[in-house]
Amino acid sequence: MYKFIIPIILIGTAIAGFIMKTGPFYTDVSGLQAQVNSYNEALNNAKSLQGQRDLLTTKYNTISLENLDKLQKLLPDNVDNIRLILEIGKIAQPYGMTLSDVKYNASASTSTPGAPSGIEQGNTINNSLNNNYGSLDLEFSTQGTYGNFLSFLNDLEHNLRIVDISSIEFSSDVGSASSSQQTDTSIYKYSFKIKTYWLKN
Repeated sequence: MYKFIIPIILIGTAIAGFIMKTGPFYTDVSGLQAQVNSYNEALNNAKSLQGQRDLLTTKYNTISLENLDKLQKLLPDNVDNIRLILEIGKIAQPYGMTLSDVKYNASASTSTPGAPSGIEQGNTINNSLNNNYGSLDLEFSTQGTYGNFLSFLNDLEHNLRIVDISSIEFSSDVGSASSSQQTDTSIYKYSFKIKTYWLKN
């Protein structure tokens, strides 16, 4: 009986020694394997993203320059408030209406020493809308007959640049048009508040 105990003890000791010696190595190997799996997953994700990027690049390259220009005008990738004001002024010009009292984000602007005012205060942007795009508030006034106002409003609504008209205020008669051919020669003042949008990078 005793002759079996010693071999069993030796075998148990050998097994315990093996476990004690190889245990830390096994833990290290397991940790390295987990890192390898993590890197492989990241590599697969990178390959997937690269494939999607190449696909989008291919689609982008199929868009004509004319349509790209329209998309840029529809939803620009910067505020570009000066260009917006010039576009609105160009829309109003055929009707003899000029822009005045232009205010950029007037409701949110604050005066600080040395800070630009009016249109130049373009760094004050309403970004509460979404993380992907921001909104821009603009106020201006113009004068004209009611008929010209309706035509200007229609052109503004059909302009390629996305513009939401927040409010329009009418003032009393401020004069009369010089042309006798117009059925309504009364000149009114119109105060606009509009909102437009721009795509963040």
